[in-house]
Amino acid sequence: MSSRNIPSDKINLRLILVSGKTKEFLFSPSDSAGDIAHHVFENWPEDWAEEAVAKAEILRLIYQGRFLHSNVTLGALGLPFGKTIVMHLVPRENLPEPNSQGLQPHRKADSPLLDGHEITSYTSLL
Repeated sequence: MSSRNIPSDKINLRLILVSGKTKEFLFSPSDSAGDIAHHVFENWPEDWAEEAVAKAEILRLIYQGRFLHSNVTLGALGLPFGKTIVMHLVPRENLPEPNSQGLQPHRKADSPLLDGHEITSYTSLL
């Protein structure tokens, strides 16, 4: 779906599975990650049959490397209307803890030391 075919009040999500298969769906800014998971589950593409899941509640969206909680809306993410946004869709029973997403604390090369300790940053959940 090209940008010119996307209604100006909608967001086109290109969802990518772990297998690399993709499909596009149109959503409103008021739709939450949970709403999206339910919609995709109820409209599971035929060519995704091998990746089918038992229930919508285990489908999780990942945007910019972060798992989205089910109540987060597309509008809250500040996504542009009338555009295509890419997200990953993965089956996962529980969301990881903020520090267990496989991310190690890291120090930027120009980060100062505070009382002999490096200042670190972590990626947190939305």
